[in-house]
Amino acid sequence: MDGTFSENDISRVVEADRAHIWHHLSQHKAYETTDPRIIVEGKGMRVWDQKGKEHLDAVSGGVWTVNVGYGRESIANAVRDQLIKLNYFAGSAGSIPGSHFAEKLIDKMPGMSRLYYCNSGSEANEKAFKMIRQIAHKRYGGKKHKILYRDRDYHGTTIACLSAGGQEERNAQYGPFTDGFVRVPHCLEYRKFEQDGAPEDNYGVWAADQIEKIILAEGPDTVGGLCLEPVTAGGGVITPPDGYWERVQEICRKYDVLLHIDEVVCGIGRTGEWFGYQHFGIQPDMVTMAKGVASGYAAIACLVTTEEVFNLFKDDASDPLNYFRDISTFGGCTAGPTAAIENMAIIERENLLQNTRDMGQYMLEELEELSDKYDVIGQVRGKGLFLGAELVQDRSTRVPVVEAQIQAVVADCMAQGVIIGATNRSVPGKNNTLCFSPALIAKKDDIDQIIAAVDGAMGRVFGSK
Repeated sequence: MDGTFSENDISRVVEADRAHIWHHLSQHKAYETTDPRIIVEGKGMRVWDQKGKEHLDAVSGGVWTVNVGYGRESIANAVRDQLIKLNYFAGSAGSIPGSHFAEKLIDKMPGMSRLYYCNSGSEANEKAFKMIRQIAHKRYGGKKHKILYRDRDYHGTTIACLSAGGQEERNAQYGPFTDGFVRVPHCLEYRKFEQDGAPEDNYGVWAADQIEKIILAEGPDTVGGLCLEPVTAGGGVITPPDGYWERVQEICRKYDVLLHIDEVVCGIGRTGEWFGYQHFGIQPDMVTMAKGVASGYAAIACLVTTEEVFNLFKDDASDPLNYFRDISTFGGCTAGPTAAIENMAIIERENLLQNTRDMGQYMLEELEELSDKYDVIGQVRGKGLFLGAELVQDRSTRVPVVEAQIQAVVADCMAQGVIIGATNRSVPGKNNTLCFSPALIAKKDDIDQIIAAVDGAMGRVFGSK
């Protein structure tokens, strides 16, 4: 740390925070007797709090965002220079960085062609939902308006996004929800024993076939879209089983259902490819992204579509309603695409996709070694530097550990100066997965420090075998 803040200055900041800030995902009663944590500075993969304590950040800003690490002067300088030239104009007109980033992004997404700018993952998903609904009215008299979503998936915090949210505790107390959203089963093979009829073999195809069953039950002429995460994030870091995505693609094409992939977490390198769906050889109709697009250096989110989807909004220019009648105010900010251009350039210059694959495999192996030491680790899973460890009381019954124990592991790691995550207010009784998403710049020494912290915490919370 550079000592920018004096002790008195920080005391004032802490008190102002305590008095006025409403923190995300936080119960504030504790702040009546303890200080809220203030993150003062970040460099690489490390951040410092108001007490000067250093932490290794294994969750990229808390919510899978700071993909290229902290303190990137080249991003900050690019944004500064752009803001002096032009900070904003509404998205009804274009901008130089907006055009440049769109071209660079689309180059990474074969089969996709159009980019709609907005400012958050929730908003990007809302835009996709609106497009599906408008297409339903334009082509199907409004009937093909239903949108399917998956159990355990999460798509944002707005009412419509919660309506498409497969996490009961996220949704609790925020209803009534928007009509026309229909849930399909999860594809967590580790818990297939909880699903009626799940087979021993070819589970992935079976799990996808459950989507077809729901389409048939609802009526194929009523279902317009299917929204899925490529790897489920906050619902437990769920990697899809073999055969799943190929069958999903077949089903969508068979019933003329638009396939909307939510890459808000997985996008821009997190899984070791530019996008999570690219591991599975599928071609979506819509892709949404946020978080890692600019690594948190500016607010930006995008909805990307195929040219076929785009053309549906201009096929009758004489119709005054025949365009996407939507705007995102801060989608017109130039800081976002400017930061995103340099963010992408860093990933390419430093070969971070390959590093993510290499370090992700190394971390997965190290977590699996921990599972040999602690029976409480039921399964380790993930892709790239996006990993989870599900903790259970008994490996044969797979009963989840109590949530307080998961949180005790997280707290112990924090006390050691390593920030990890855990499923939180997600699925009742199943908030039992430790979550890891270190920056794409992670090295073996960083992974070793994370693993050592988890090892120590597990030993203190659960004891050895």
